Amino acid sequence: MSGMDKVNNIAEEAKGKVKEGFGDATDNPRLEAEGQADQDAANLKQAGEKVKDVFR
Repeated sequence: MSGMDKVNNIAEEAKGKVKEGFGDATDNPRLEAEGQADQDAANLKQAGEKVKDVFR
């Protein structure tokens, strides 16, 4: 995994956590779901990068 990809994925995951937390605090289920989706997408990207690293 390149360093920049790793940083971008971590930033996307953090953004999702903040969005989910803000949605929870404001009782906004749509925002919570978006935050969880952002986290899931970042985790999926990280897993894909790890698989690519195994085959390098």
